[in-house]
Formats: sequence, C-alpha cells, structure tokens
Amino acid sequence: MQVLNGIRVLDLTQIYQGPYAAFLMAMAGAEVVKVEPHDGDRIRRQSEQTPMAFAMLNSNKKSVTIDLKTQRGKEILKAMAKKADVLMENFAPGTMDRLGLGWSVMREINPSLIYASATGYGLSGPDRDQLAMDHTIQAACGLMSITGEAGGPPARAGGTPCDIMGGIHMYAGVLQALLGRQATGKGTLVETAMIEAMYFTLSSEFTAYQRSGELSPRRGDKTPSITTPYGRYQCADGWIALMCVAETHWERVLQVIGRSDLIGNPDYEGNFKRHERETEINQMIGAWSQTQSRDDAFAKMREAKVPVAPIRNIADVQEDPHMHARGMLVRRNHPELGDIVLPSSPIHLSEFETSEIEFFPEVGRDNESVFSDWLDMTESEVESLSSEGVI
Repeated sequence: MQVLNGIRVLDLTQIYQGPYAAFLMAMAGAEVVKVEPHDGDRIRRQSEQTPMAFAMLNSNKKSVTIDLKTQRGKEILKAMAKKADVLMENFAPGTMDRLGLGWSVMREINPSLIYASATGYGLSGPDRDQLAMDHTIQAACGLMSITGEAGGPPARAGGTPCDIMGGIHMYAGVLQALLGRQATGKGTLVETAMIEAMYFTLSSEFTAYQRSGELSPRRGDKTPSITTPYGRYQCADGWIALMCVAETHWERVLQVIGRSDLIGNPDYEGNFKRHERETEINQMIGAWSQTQSRDDAFAKMREAKVPVAPIRNIADVQEDPHMHARGMLVRRNHPELGDIVLPSSPIHLSEFETSEIEFFPEVGRDNESVFSDWLDMTESEVESLSSEGVI
C-alpha cells in the first residue's frame, strides 16, 4: 500500500518547482495527470531530445493535452477538477483566473478540492506580479549576497535551490491540506512562495547579523558562524570539505594531520579562540591535505570520525554507490535517452511503499485512457476532440 493511493492529482505545473512537488505526489502513490499544451511542458520543448531535467521531474505521471484557451478545453478541465482531489499549478499570479479556471471557480465546482498555487512572491503583496525564476529569487532572498569568494561579486549558487525548496513546500502544503480535509471535509487554497521558502535557509546569516549588527561578507566556503575549522581544503587531485562542531572533532583533526602537540593547547581551545587563528589553522590543514589524494584525505578523516566529505562533481554523485544501494538512484535504459540514472523519492516510510520509477510520459500519451476513466468518454469522442484541436 502507498500513502496517497486513491488520490487524484491534476498537474498543471511547469519548469522545476511545481513538477517536483507533483513528482513527490506520484511517488507516494497518487494518480498524477500532467495537463500539457499540445507541444508539451516548456522544459520538454527546450531541445530536440527530452531534457534530463524533464525526465527526472516527471517520472510516474500520465500526460494529457488540453488547450485551455478553448471553451471546450476549459469545460474538460472543470469536469476533471470535479473528480480530482488536488489541482496544482505554478503559473504567474492571475493566469488561471484570467482563463476562468482559478480557485474561486474551482472551489464552486468541487468544494473538497485542494487547489495548490506556487509562485515566486505569493498571490498577494506589492511584489505579487514581479516575474520570478530561481536566478532572480536567489538575488531577492539574500542567497546571492552571501555566495562567492571573499572580495568578489555576488554569485549564483549552483543548481536550482529556490525552485526545489519551493516544490518541497508546495508538496508539504498539499499534504497538510489533505489532512485538514480529512478532518473537515473542506478543500482549501494552498499558496507557497519561493522567496518565503528560502528564508529559513539563511538561518546562520541571520544569527550572525543579529549578534553583531553587521552583514556577513562573502567568504567563499566559510560560514558566518565562529565554527573553526570550517572550510574546503585542496588535495593533490581534488578537494575535501570538513568542519569541527565539537572539541573532539578538533582533536581528531590534529591527530590525523600530525599535530597532536596542539591538543589541549589553551590558544586553540574552543571556537572563539580558534576563530581568531582561522587563517593559521586553515593553512595548517591545507599543508597536510595537499600531500594527500582526495580519496585518501577523505578516508583518513572519515575513519577518525571527523565531519568530512570529498567535493564531488555531478558525474561522481550520479554514480554514488550509497544512493544506488538505498534505491534513491536507479539505472534505466530509455529508448530515446539511452542509459540514464533517474532519482526516486527522497522520502522513505517504513510502513508504506514508494512507487518504482516509471519513465516520463510522451506528451498526450494518456489522452484516451484518462478521459475514458475520468470522464467516461468513448474512443470516438476522444478522436473528435483531437481533430478539433481541443486535446
């Protein structure tokens, strides 16, 4: 059994944020029907070959095509919403309202519907209509101001953290709403904003600002906290990252790098005193790490139970034996993409199953089966809708 068995989801999301939330729903057992325009999700259209990002974020979904600008298309979506548990969208604020398909309309059609809207800045407030992408939210939320090398300009964090954090909060909001509906029978509007989802990621920086009244400068790999050592260290063929949260960690680092003579030295006792000698300490560790291979340095620190990791590239991560062993990463052969590695859900429940990975659907692949199952349409009715350009 899966937690969301029997839950029907209309997925009108696009790009990264919403599709990730809907993917988590699908992996928990919900029937997720991705509603796309005739030419597919915007990410699907980025290149001749389906992008890996689309494959990752849209596994285990069904796909139907509906032209929501047509009257018949609107009627079809409304009919499906009447039978759905959840509708998810991450268009710009007001888009669904202009189509006549927003929350105020859908709640009348289905009072128990969970209607989830994920945006950059939210559905209210002075910045509601400001265009938002991961890159611009990184700038607006403060993340970019603290990312980059010392003395350098603000830098973009790698990946798309704002999109994915936004998706996680959207997913959590939908689950929260489903629990609320279980108690009250009522649907609700779930609203999440990327800029708000990112606020808590800067907890260390807000702590330092509150403590000193000064803004944290960009310091590359270093934290604004006084934790020392805390950094990245170059090896003969790569880098490791480590930090010392407890005094025992500091003592173990000293043992590994051959400086046991400093254990118990009052000049290095506690983070406050070590922070005053941060440059000296980093040079000390760096002098040792440069004599080691990345993997050897990591292995020695790990064996000593120091919080450490090798700095890996994405090719390394995709082959990570740990995540493959846990089933988080799975190898598949796709007829279009060839041999690929796809991620499963990072959420694990001991008493419930998680779906096995199924390939993303071709655009409109499930038109006939979904419309037949949800709306009792006949094959000829589906064909008629297709010839009219509605689906």
